[in-house]
Amino acid sequence: MKPLRVVTLWWLLLLVPRLGATVKGSPEEASFYYGTFPPGFSWGVGSSAYQTEGAWDEDGKGPSIWDAFTHSRKGKVLGDETGDVACDSYYKFQEDIALLRELNVSHYQFSLSWPRLLPTGVRADKVNEKGIQFYSDVIDALLKSNITPMVTLHHWDLPQLLQVKYGGWQNASLINYFNDYANLCFEVFGDRVKHWITFSDPRAMVEKGYEVGRHAPGLKLRGTGLYKAAHHIIKAHARTWHSYNTTWRSRQQGLVGISLNCDWGEPVDIRNPKDVEAAERYLQFCLGWFANPIYAGDYPQVMKDRIGRKSAEQGLEMSRLPVFSLQEKSYIKGTSDFLGLGHFTTRYITERIYPSRQGPSYQNDRDLVELVDPNWPDLGSKWLYSVPWGFRRLLNFAQTQYVDPPIYVTENGASQKSHCTQLCDLWRIQYLKGYINEMLKAIKDGADIRGYTSWSLLDKFEWEQGYSERYGFYYVRFSNRNKPRYPKASAQYYKRIIYANGFPSPREVESWHHQALETCSINNHMLAIEPLLSHMQMVTEIVVPTVCTLCILIAAVLLTLLLPRRS
Repeated sequence: MKPLRVVTLWWLLLLVPRLGATVKGSPEEASFYYGTFPPGFSWGVGSSAYQTEGAWDEDGKGPSIWDAFTHSRKGKVLGDETGDVACDSYYKFQEDIALLRELNVSHYQFSLSWPRLLPTGVRADKVNEKGIQFYSDVIDALLKSNITPMVTLHHWDLPQLLQVKYGGWQNASLINYFNDYANLCFEVFGDRVKHWITFSDPRAMVEKGYEVGRHAPGLKLRGTGLYKAAHHIIKAHARTWHSYNTTWRSRQQGLVGISLNCDWGEPVDIRNPKDVEAAERYLQFCLGWFANPIYAGDYPQVMKDRIGRKSAEQGLEMSRLPVFSLQEKSYIKGTSDFLGLGHFTTRYITERIYPSRQGPSYQNDRDLVELVDPNWPDLGSKWLYSVPWGFRRLLNFAQTQYVDPPIYVTENGASQKSHCTQLCDLWRIQYLKGYINEMLKAIKDGADIRGYTSWSLLDKFEWEQGYSERYGFYYVRFSNRNKPRYPKASAQYYKRIIYANGFPSPREVESWHHQALETCSINNHMLAIEPLLSHMQMVTEIVVPTVCTLCILIAAVLLTLLLPRRS
């Protein structure tokens, strides 16, 4: 066991009594709030292109960094899985839209594949008309079903040629290439799409892709690469917002925002100023890193101070955190029509000072330790615990910190390990019920929350975890070439929340559990017999025609032999 893990475990054992006491004392957990959401509140589900579409090299699509990462780096993804086929949504999008109608959602949040539209990533090289037609068909089908498309421009699948030629987001030239790509999307889809998200969870994208190398492009530029990539992404977002604002907004009347994911950081001891400061630092290094430049014009002061000091102690003449010029600060500030906020879980935070001699890294720059309470419900994933009250606190923090921005919750959900194939996912229902209720309380507190996207519509490719974790309302049997979808109990439950626009009464909410259980029992039976049905289908499609063909051939041979004898 590594020394750091020993220290962390030792601290956790010491802190368990205090953590448990904090949870018991949480006022948010004391009562469930029955009520409904504001009229016009938008309910939805989400997905992303690489995780669901498949068809990775079909109809003119170029390779993405995730295609290259999964094909060439064995051992980087659990089971060496890829998104080559994924949910096969490129060919089954009409079926997926039928599922959206079944859920009765108001909107569907999905991403466009940059290399499917621009195979090299550069608009001047080539525009793939088949890619444009595909997304145009998806958007038209959604609108025909009265479902609002909420479109993400970039959800991690950068064109591989931009990575090879320029080093990806390490290079400032990508600001212009992204702007060209975004303007193409506004031009061909903006007459029908009114909600645009520039980037989805850029913090995870740069940390895992450029700091620790667990995601594409797999680089380990510790303490430098992620800050440089983030700097260019923030400027690309601002450039795109200004492009929409000056060229497209007057005729298209849409909104452009960014989606930032962040867990809530709660001080281990709220009476200890160092823990309170560490929790604040945690949030600024997570949410403030991207939100502060957009809403206040610059990086959080605590990031500038910490990274600057550690850089100096490490013998560097300049801070590893890049600097915005006065002109850039002014240009970036105010470039968001709404704040997209993703959230999954909570951590307890306490201070720990990491010596600068350990070398540069994002984790060391923060000078803190993340802990979990062993009493929190474990959902089967190593990092995801159900802590609903943290959601309300994060929403209220964002509302106060960034001066009442319109908020769309863009990702919130719970995963399930693949060995659990049963569809009666009551633990996910409890997660949904708790988190959505805390969001309702945040609205009651005064937060301007316009919509909620539950993550996700389907089980799908989960990055370095392959297909081992399942977030979907619909179970996908990936071993079947047809990728059949089966509704889980949580789909039925979420559908009831949408119909009721909240939680109208204890009696009605309790009845939803029974209805969901009845539905999932039937679907579990269908899932169990599916292999038999597939076997029968194979017999019908392959064996029967083969036998018939053989019979005809044998009959023809016999006739050939008998006819000469008769003559």
